[in-house]
Amino acid sequence: MAIFSLWVINKAGGLVYQRNFADGLAQLTSNEHLVLAGTLHGIHAITSRLSPTGSSSGAQVIEGETFKMTILLTATGTKFVLFTSLAETTADSVLQRVYEAYADAVMKNPFHTPEMPVRSEGFDTRITSLIGMGQP
Repeated sequence: MAIFSLWVINKAGGLVYQRNFADGLAQLTSNEHLVLAGTLHGIHAITSRLSPTGSSSGAQVIEGETFKMTILLTATGTKFVLFTSLAETTADSVLQRVYEAYADAVMKNPFHTPEMPVRSEGFDTRITSLIGMGQP
């Protein structure tokens, strides 16, 4: 069981935070991360419209052959995306704690501008304690 990466995507589809927690991941440029986050935002919007049983908040888990993405959509439209191994069972609870850390360390910071990239040492410290060292 492993956690590979964490993304925070704003309500407009912009990547405002990205951090890797495993060695050997594909080395993507900042621009590639932004494009992929925007694409995931679009896919999430499409899946919310495709529900055959009425309204839906969109995809919550997307699985690949070797990983899965667990998505937490907040009431404000911010998405927290955790990339994990298929065997990881704690993704939902980890995302909830990441959201709480984000609310405390980022949104309560009077110097943070909403929808802009997260530059908070307090948030980084809390993520490190929740998930691990990772890569910047």
